[in-house]
Amino acid sequence: MPYYYFDLVVGEEFKNQGSIILEDLHGASDKADQLANELSQVQPELKARGCAVRVTDGDNRELYRTPLDPVPKWLSARKTG
Repeated sequence: MPYYYFDLVVGEEFKNQGSIILEDLHGASDKADQLANELSQVQPELKARGCAVRVTDGDNRELYRTPLDPVPKWLSARKTG
């Protein structure tokens, strides 16, 4: 099972949030979503700054990214519908 690394993305800066061994990218993306939600709760000012959580592999390749302030589902449904 591979290591996945998590960073808080603030502008062009990547702040290490730790790493974990997980079965696959699906599990890592779930953890990233959870981390983004937790960070948006404890540091709400980050949402207004367009911050995100990214997942990278051992070669520092970005595999997944999720914003701390995602577009609300009701708003994205209105745009596509």
